[in-house]
Amino acid sequence: MIKLVMCLTRHPDITREEFKEYWMEKHGPFFMSNAEAMGAKKYVQSHTINSPLNEGIKASRGMLPEYDGVAEVWFESEEALMKGMSSPEGQELGALLLEDEKNFIDHSKSSAFIVTELEF
Repeated sequence: MIKLVMCLTRHPDITREEFKEYWMEKHGPFFMSNAEAMGAKKYVQSHTINSPLNEGIKASRGMLPEYDGVAEVWFESEEALMKGMSSPEGQELGALLLEDEKNFIDHSKSSAFIVTELEF
């Protein structure tokens, strides 16, 4: 299995709470209703909490500000991901997902990459 990880920064015109609400109640269900067509096997949203611990962690290590959330999408393989996204249906869904993401994500301050998991 491989995983698409997206580290997300909210759109500058919305609050973290609005970001969370839109992602959970609109984008997440939209994604899940199309996950099978894209070949996605699992989808997890991790929402950053408002906590002074975040500031402490950042300050203790000289890190950048935290993301507002992390999305993780599992696929059987790179080939399965490419197949799902390159099909006509996958391309149409990808375009619709991107348009919807513009409602709550600042893509210029977000990141996405493919990983494999190693458990210890």
